[in-house]
Amino acid sequence: MLLLAFAFTVMGDPVSSVAYAVEAALRALHGDLGLLLPTMAIVVAVIALVIGNYHRLVGRFPGGGDAAAAGTAFGDGWAFLPLGSLIVDYALTIAISVAAAASAIVAYRPELHTVRIPLALLLLVAVAGLTWFGHHGRTVFALMTISFVVIGSVVILTGLLDPSGSGGAPLTPPGFHRSPPLAVLLAFPVAMALATGVEAPSSAVAQLGQLDTRSQVQFGRITLWLTLAVVAWLTLGLTGVAVRLRVGIPAADSTQIADLARAAVGGGTLFAGFQLSSAVLLLAAASSSFQAGPGLLKALSTAPGGVGILPDPLGHSNRHHTPYWGVCAFLLVAAVIVVAARASEQELVLFYAVAVFLAFLFGLLSMHRFARAERQWRFRALTLVGLAAVIVTLAVNLGRLYPIASLAAATAIAATLQRLWVRAGRPSGAADAEALAERGATGPGPV
Repeated sequence: MLLLAFAFTVMGDPVSSVAYAVEAALRALHGDLGLLLPTMAIVVAVIALVIGNYHRLVGRFPGGGDAAAAGTAFGDGWAFLPLGSLIVDYALTIAISVAAAASAIVAYRPELHTVRIPLALLLLVAVAGLTWFGHHGRTVFALMTISFVVIGSVVILTGLLDPSGSGGAPLTPPGFHRSPPLAVLLAFPVAMALATGVEAPSSAVAQLGQLDTRSQVQFGRITLWLTLAVVAWLTLGLTGVAVRLRVGIPAADSTQIADLARAAVGGGTLFAGFQLSSAVLLLAAASSSFQAGPGLLKALSTAPGGVGILPDPLGHSNRHHTPYWGVCAFLLVAAVIVVAARASEQELVLFYAVAVFLAFLFGLLSMHRFARAERQWRFRALTLVGLAAVIVTLAVNLGRLYPIASLAAATAIAATLQRLWVRAGRPSGAADAEALAERGATGPGPV
């Protein structure tokens, strides 16, 4: 029960990303459904490469994550680049999740399209408000993920075996002449938002203080591969249904995944349940980042038990153990992002994968350095293939220019943290900030 609660809670972020990642790939393909399945297959393959590397990372740094790996491989000062990336990733996760949840509601009630931004901001404030009261049961978060997996599986099987209708979109839209390999190469990095959160088990196992190190590593590794299995099934299954039923780019008051579910199961109770479960799971993903982000700021603060870099107020917690100034900071930043993107998750998805892939880059570079020093040639080859995939993803996304803002924000935060660290006398523990944040979490239930 502990393993299931842990696994299905930690995988909530990548599972919820299915709600917008497939549509993001289709938009990058300019609606070419014929290329959608190979594009998403590459996305899943890259996630498998990343998870293969993190299988080793969690064994070497259980609870430490990318920051511990980078700090050990290159020195404590380098740990701030993955930490800066994580801070940006948490803010973007909150913003894109509430925007996608608003889109799920609008897809069910299209008349709310005109109030999309206020609706997303209302959801944002509601999630922040619930976060204020701390954790209230890891099992609840796990059930949200499981419910989406179950209902999504029903939609997939119904859509493949006995669909209610069809989207009617052409397999290849007229006027789209880009060569298929180039089109797929340019499209799959956009959908790599699906990879956000797949590294979470490597640090989240620090919450499992009642287990010994070996058991923590086992929990982390099982969760990594279970996450791959669930994400691959949902992603490729929903993609297959979209192609079979010809569900193309949606109208402004809907989403592709909503159109897909409607075509598969009709517009009745099951469709309503699918929209509800996806919206709730997306809000749970936002809540998870509302807990992790402020927790990381607290770990870096000068409060007792912190690293001693950021101001002491960021470590202040209420009686529910919530670092409330950190919650306020992420609430403000996420609200600005939501308004700037007009509460459109498809606008935000272009910025999303950059920050987390910067963290992946340093995690894989660190593991490659260890593999080279220890002459583990097969693992070294795996890290090189993973690094190549990560670098291509970053390069293609940054080539769209706008995502450079995510890179700039992550590096600016990292540089600021590093400067504060030097000014504070280079205190120890910076590389362990992820683990400190997880151990400081008031993990709900038995966790």
